[in-house]
Amino acid sequence: MTPELLAIHRRTFLRDQGLALGAAALGLLGARPAPAAPGRDPLPGLPHHPPRARAVIFVCLAGGPSHLESFDHKPTLAARDGEPMPESITAGQPIAQLQGQKLVCLGPRARFRRYGACGAELSDHFPRLGAQADRLAIVRSLVTEQINHDPAHTFMNCGTALSGRPSMGAWVTYGLGSAADDLPGFVVLTSRLGRNPQPIAARQWHSGFLPGACQGVEFATAGPPVHYAASPPGVGTGHQADVVRTVQALDRIAAGTGADPEIATRIAQYELAFRMQTAVPALADLADESPETLALYGAEPGRATIGTNCLMARRLVERGVRFVQLYHSDWDHHDRIDAYMAEICPPTDRAVAALVADLARRGLLDETLVVVGGEFGRTPMAQANKGPVGRDHHVKGFSMVLAGGGIRGGVTHGATDDFGYRAVTDVVHVRDLHATMLWLLGIDHARFSVPHEGLDTRLTGVVPATPVVSLFG
Repeated sequence: MTPELLAIHRRTFLRDQGLALGAAALGLLGARPAPAAPGRDPLPGLPHHPPRARAVIFVCLAGGPSHLESFDHKPTLAARDGEPMPESITAGQPIAQLQGQKLVCLGPRARFRRYGACGAELSDHFPRLGAQADRLAIVRSLVTEQINHDPAHTFMNCGTALSGRPSMGAWVTYGLGSAADDLPGFVVLTSRLGRNPQPIAARQWHSGFLPGACQGVEFATAGPPVHYAASPPGVGTGHQADVVRTVQALDRIAAGTGADPEIATRIAQYELAFRMQTAVPALADLADESPETLALYGAEPGRATIGTNCLMARRLVERGVRFVQLYHSDWDHHDRIDAYMAEICPPTDRAVAALVADLARRGLLDETLVVVGGEFGRTPMAQANKGPVGRDHHVKGFSMVLAGGGIRGGVTHGATDDFGYRAVTDVVHVRDLHATMLWLLGIDHARFSVPHEGLDTRLTGVVPATPVVSLFG
């Protein structure tokens, strides 16, 4: 027999025996019940301690809002406007598009005032949020590790710059499940306004290696809220239910031949999609909201605005949704920061302040954690790419606002240096923010992990993280 024929026979033997052994292994497994549907109930042992929050609304100001025109007052920077930035501050530091350029101080482009009994300082761009100051915790000492938008978004959402990892909403839904029977546990809404809206990728709300049922579901506030959720023309509810039951029966047969968690996910998602056909239209119909409430938010039914989305976020948590993420762009103000902030801040200020006030008057703020901020901040140095000045990306110190869900109101936590460049007091890393959020939801981040590629992987990673307990009420 020729060497060529021997090689063929050898390959055939290995192929056939591999299939035979696989079939034998499946036979030994026998019929197994379908695994429990993920994403609906809490994991065994969770929560670890009594939660202070039941739900999270994370308002992501995509593009990197300037802390120096919002929540971090810097009189020294104002006094040094137009002067060279001291080299002792910037030497050897990561700078995005200002690398190699002359670095000049850019003073705050807005006035700051004190608000509330706590005396919190906010800029004139946020007077309505200032009126809620005694309910807010302003964190002025955030730091992150990624200086460009996409990896910085990924780091803020997933605790790592590696794509394909679970987002924070997926982690929360995986651990605690959802109280909504006819809606997803994790919902995403987007809105755009201003300069050049940053693209937002679906991987920012992906489930990664967690069950697919934990992935965020993007809802639209213009047109049908969920694509393909409605029945096709001429297909009634009864017929649709028959199709769903048949597909589920086939999936259960497949689930009985092996332990594939994605089959259980598929079964659960078909059931959820069927229930959503009734629930989603009712959710999106704002006719039951009073004119006063619509005006409070600046909501425009049928339009994907920050006002409409903040109102939708309140309606979602009312219905038991665990995690709502709002992406509002664009805050990427490399130039013309005065004009762009004047455009985007008023509707944002109105909508977020309304969300806090409305949750409070409905008795929902105590159990709903509201987080507001971007993927990083902006430099205290001027940038002028195309026209009047703006600010570059900045990771060494920026601000976020938290309210509700166990947060102590009227607090200003941490500080940056006199130029607003570096967080110097009570520094809060993004991982600390995640640990704080999880703690308020009743989860000890250090005990909340999933085996993946040989590691016990968690949202906060392997680097130590600490909940910011001084923020707790």
